Amino acid sequence: MEKVSVKVCLGTTCFVMGGANLQELIDIIPRKYGDKVEVSGSQCLGMCSIKWNYSKAPYVKVDDDIIEEATVEKVLDAVSKKLGQN
Repeated sequence: MEKVSVKVCLGTTCFVMGGANLQELIDIIPRKYGDKVEVSGSQCLGMCSIKWNYSKAPYVKVDDDIIEEATVEKVLDAVSKKLGQN
């Protein structure tokens, strides 16, 4: 099974809009899922430039799926679904 990729946007807008709180995923995900998931930060996922008028920051990318208005709970739920645990 290929690892699930989680990329947390740490660009200015996402960071200010709650992305700073998502950094705890770096600690939570390895404890919860072991080596099945790879977590990294991204300088910018570019989503605000696409949807600036209706920005739903912060953004997190789980494999190819974009999570808008991301929270730790939303990300964990998306990862669980990808791993077939939901």
